[in-house]
Amino acid sequence: MTSRSPRPRAQRQRLEVAVTSVVEKRLGALPVAAEFLRQLDVAGIVDEVCPGGASALVTHGQVVEALVANRLTSSAPLVRVEDWARCWAVEEVFGIESGLLNDDRLTRALDGIAPHLEHIAGTVGARAIGEFGIDVARMHWDMTSMSVHGAFPAEGQDEDFPVIGHGHPEDRRFDLKQVQAGLAVSADGGIPLHARVFGGGAAEVSQVVGAMKDLRAMAGERDFLMVAGSKLVSYSNIRALLASGVRFIAPAPAAQVKDEVYAALGLAQAAVVDWTPGREAGKPAELRETYRVLEDAHTLTGPRKSDPPLTVRRSWSTPPPTPPAGKPPGTNAWPRPPKI
Repeated sequence: MTSRSPRPRAQRQRLEVAVTSVVEKRLGALPVAAEFLRQLDVAGIVDEVCPGGASALVTHGQVVEALVANRLTSSAPLVRVEDWARCWAVEEVFGIESGLLNDDRLTRALDGIAPHLEHIAGTVGARAIGEFGIDVARMHWDMTSMSVHGAFPAEGQDEDFPVIGHGHPEDRRFDLKQVQAGLAVSADGGIPLHARVFGGGAAEVSQVVGAMKDLRAMAGERDFLMVAGSKLVSYSNIRALLASGVRFIAPAPAAQVKDEVYAALGLAQAAVVDWTPGREAGKPAELRETYRVLEDAHTLTGPRKSDPPLTVRRSWSTPPPTPPAGKPPGTNAWPRPPKI
């Protein structure tokens, strides 16, 4: 028998493969979410302030990370998170069995972190700044409202947390109650760094100082510019900002600028600034918008006679109106409130 001769049938080896089960799970962006959560140490931060879940099979911090991953991949109601974890590779990526993410366990974790939300959010934000080198030289803060359907009687709500109630809704649905949220993002990439929930009746003007102090704590020794809406411009807010050394910019409330001030302004007093919006950069110079700026002083007086007057810089800008097709842009008068 030569080396090329086939083996007798009895001498041939047979390979048998038995498939007992095949498991298919979705992976999606879970590894990406897990890596970012690990770098931010979300579980560690939560467990440090909420150690009550440490004796359980899964800690509060691990549950929070799983909830964040759920929101980033396939957001589901609390009663459906366990199903999501079963269909997605949550156990393989996070090491958490799907059965440990039932709605009762999720609720206990959320109840556990509720009293510490501001501390947790601030700590995670500060870690993000340091871990990823986020530039906090300019941060934008504003509030918005979310209307809700339902009675939500005040006596049935926990007074230790924001109360759903009537206010001044952004969507003009005055027939509905609302809850409000304040959010601060970095100008560097628009990354959310600070968030807080407020009751439906909370006045935005009264929340500026609290947001400023939180952002000041997150920025540490770094100087930063706080950009906000017109509600920032009140005597108490400006006084607190000046005392803290925080730079700021906001539109002046129309009620604080008298008509005669507008009437006295003239384009001849304003200087043309060498600035081009990004949307205009590709146009020929003669077709670009021209901006004029004028600066003066704005003085705020306090509610008491003993309150010292506060003087801040005020700038007026004149973005030109949209010109007719084929016509070069022009200039117009002062169409908007100044910036403080």
